[in-house]
Order: sequence, then C-alpha cells, then structure tokens
Amino acid sequence: MHHNNQKKIAVINDYSGFGRCSIAVAMPIISYLGIQCCPVPTSIFSNHTGFPEFFFDDYTDRMQEYIDNWKKLELRFSGIMTGFLGSKEQIDIVKKFIEDFRDDNTTIIVDPAMGENGKPYPTYTKEMCDEMKRLTEYADIVTPNLTECCMLTGTEYKPEGWKKEELYNMAQKLLCFGAKKVVISGVHMGRYIGNVIGEADKKPRIIKHEKTGDYRSGTGDIYAAIIAADSINRVDFESSVRKAAGFVKKAVAATERLKIPSTDGLAFEEVLYTLKRD
Repeated sequence: MHHNNQKKIAVINDYSGFGRCSIAVAMPIISYLGIQCCPVPTSIFSNHTGFPEFFFDDYTDRMQEYIDNWKKLELRFSGIMTGFLGSKEQIDIVKKFIEDFRDDNTTIIVDPAMGENGKPYPTYTKEMCDEMKRLTEYADIVTPNLTECCMLTGTEYKPEGWKKEELYNMAQKLLCFGAKKVVISGVHMGRYIGNVIGEADKKPRIIKHEKTGDYRSGTGDIYAAIIAADSINRVDFESSVRKAAGFVKKAVAATERLKIPSTDGLAFEEVLYTLKRD
C-alpha cells in the first residue's frame, strides 16, 4: 500500500466557490481524465474578482505548513501545475515546492495567469511580472494567453492583426526561457481564434477554430487543465491543444444556449462527457 500508486497532479492556484475558474475547474476536468488532482490553495474566494463583491482570504501564511504535511506523507507527483499567484512570496513558495517535489518523472505546467484583454491584473506589478518570468524557467509546458505572452516576452499587445512570424517569434522566446512546449491561446484572427504551438524540436504552427461566443471567466483554466492531464497521459501535444480548443468551443456554445452571465464561467458540465480520455 502506497500513496503514490496513482498518477497525481498538484494544482497550485486560488479557489473560487462560484464562477467556475481555477481549482474549481481543474479538479473535475483533471479527475475526469483519469488523474488524481491534489489542490494547493493560494487564496479562497467566495466568487472570483470579476463580480462587484466577493469574500477573499489570503492563504499565503498557511501554504508552507500545508505543503510540509505532504512532505511527511512522502507524496510524489506526475505533474505540478501553477495558476494565479498573488504575490512574490507565493511565487517563491511555488519555486520551493517544485524543487522539493519534482523528480525525473514530473512534468511542470505553468499557466502564467497575469492578465487578459491586453491588461495585467491589478496585482501584477513589473516586479511580479519579472518573478513570473523566472517561474516559467522551471516549466516543461507554458500556457499563456496572448496578453500574458506579450507581458512575458516584452512585446507590445495588439488585439488583432498579428503576422505569423510575430507569433512564432514570441513562441520561440518563451521556449528560450527553458520550456519544452508552449501554446499561446486566444489569438483573434478575424472570425477565428488561433492557438500558437511551439515545441523545442518542431517548427511552430497555428491551429484555429471559428468563434462561438464572447470571452468568459475560467476559459484558460479549462484549457490548461486539459493540457496538463494530457501531458501526464502522454498525449501528443498538438492533439492535446486541438482537444482543449475543441472542448472550450463546445462549452462556450452550451453556455450561450443557457444564457449564462459571462461572470459565471463556462458550463463545461454540460459537455464534460464528450472529453476523451486518451
């Protein structure tokens, strides 16, 4: 009998009770794909910050004691995935977590949740952006949206009008930080949404699908959770990106049909049964 007989991903992110984002999204999706999801909460929200009011509890001071008890259990992880981090101190805790728990069989997935629609989140100062850039140096896979990619690479953001060469150059810059695989999501291309794939041993490429609705909270969390679980299940990276993009498209369509407010995230529960476990 051993705690480490099943594949596990440690997910270091905030928890929102309502709004379908972060840990609340990662747990059901990663579990559905056959991987045990073990959350490390960075903060607790009643509902995410896109709502006019919310309860918030910063978990920074309790994170290390929480993690130390996992050390006592001698837990090992097939994957370690990071999401929104609210301070330099939290980023330092995550770096130490990776150093303490990573082994030769651990995949590190960094979802650098720093901003959206061309703007950083209010907590993200230049110092925080620099620290997040350093965290990506630990990653095997990095999954930024277009805004976050621009922030990490020092590129001026524009909502549309990107040339392939510009996008490929940004993907290459991210790979130079140390990751083996990169996907830049949410690139607007007319009536399409593009995803730029970069891999250390392959030429960059773009896959795209038709837009089905407006941006909604938690979309990137769903996307990253699928890619994280697939990486542990040894799914081909491009196939995983296509799967994630296709699933998000179906979830957006289901959400639009139900006339759910944009703050409430994607009604992925309606289409979860379509997500294939490879």
